[in-house]
Amino acid sequence: MNNKVIIKSPVRTDAMEDALPAPPVHLPGLLTFEAAARHLNFARAAAEMGVTPTAVSRTIKSVEAQLNVRLFNRTTRSVSLTEAGASLNAALAPALALIKNSLSEVLLATDQPSGTVRINSSYVAYRILIEPHLDAFIESFPLINVEISLDNELSDIVNAGFDMGIRMGKRVQNDMVAVQLGAVQKRIVVAAPDYFRERGEPQTIDELLKHNCIRQRYSVGGRFFEWKFEAQRQMVQIDVQGRLIFDEMRSVLDAAIQGQGIGFVFEDFAKQELASGVLRRILTQHSGLDDAFHLYYPHRKHMPGKLRAFVDFMRSANRAKTR
Repeated sequence: MNNKVIIKSPVRTDAMEDALPAPPVHLPGLLTFEAAARHLNFARAAAEMGVTPTAVSRTIKSVEAQLNVRLFNRTTRSVSLTEAGASLNAALAPALALIKNSLSEVLLATDQPSGTVRINSSYVAYRILIEPHLDAFIESFPLINVEISLDNELSDIVNAGFDMGIRMGKRVQNDMVAVQLGAVQKRIVVAAPDYFRERGEPQTIDELLKHNCIRQRYSVGGRFFEWKFEAQRQMVQIDVQGRLIFDEMRSVLDAAIQGQGIGFVFEDFAKQELASGVLRRILTQHSGLDDAFHLYYPHRKHMPGKLRAFVDFMRSANRAKTR
């Protein structure tokens, strides 16, 4: 009796007929593409990845050749995504973020979180809340690198590649987690001792109208910081005047040190200058309360270990200031 084995061809479905073989693009190439697409600048993408711009350009060309499609429009002055590049980036960026978060979860389970924490902050927030504790953080977490970018804009930290931002108040996007860092900031009136050599020192808030006050805007072309004071359990606002206007508090502080006028700054920000005597607080019976700085970051199901370490450390280091 003969046994026959009949081999039938597999039934082909429409999905199988439509399926295309996966192109031979490896993860390093995709990571390079995502960095270049995010920065739209090969040099900045190279700096982030620790390679040369030439290496980034070569990798992008290789990916384009493997996919047989142009992903970037490149000129001597600019880089932009083609339609195909934009489509690939829209699908790829969330997938790579998921991979990075999965790796972060593994690191979270270890005793030594590692990686680079990228922070976008105003200079004032950095100097008051981060700089005094940065050495201690680096010593406590030797496997974590810290990259800090300082500006006054409310940046889109996700698109800009940051892990977190620090700004005044809670003015952040809805999908962000905001955590108060430090106490509500108190504003005080300061001036250099030399400023009063030829002028009388103001004894009341109204007398500030007779002086050259250094004003500050929230941002370029934005509205002015208001000079508001608590006086006899009431809020008093005064419309001061002056010849100098800045959009950065450290410039206000520097101008006050040089005797160019009277400044209205955060007490915590001027501590060193007050202690050294280059600035003197005036109208000591009056001050103004602003808001507290907040550290904010994207809402995630699992926070990466490096991010958790930084948030917890800085909150603890600044906790005494909230009391």
